[in-house]
Amino acid sequence: MYFFYILRCADGSLYSGIAKDLQKRLKEHNSTKSKTKYTRVKQPVYLVHYEKFESRGAALKREAEVKRWPKSKKEKLIT
Repeated sequence: MYFFYILRCADGSLYSGIAKDLQKRLKEHNSTKSKTKYTRVKQPVYLVHYEKFESRGAALKREAEVKRWPKSKKEKLIT
């Protein structure tokens, strides 16, 4: 099982990614030792949307699709 997820950063921006363990990944994003520079400097981050997928490939495909969207369309997905 893989997850595509969207986080809202402290500055209001959105960050998306995929993970096998969603809760663990969220903790990593909120860690001061986060490997993701974007979220490390915009903490705290909050999970605002996620979708489950059977394969990594399907989750990556969804992530690529959503990353091309304008922020306004991503906001509609979240609500």
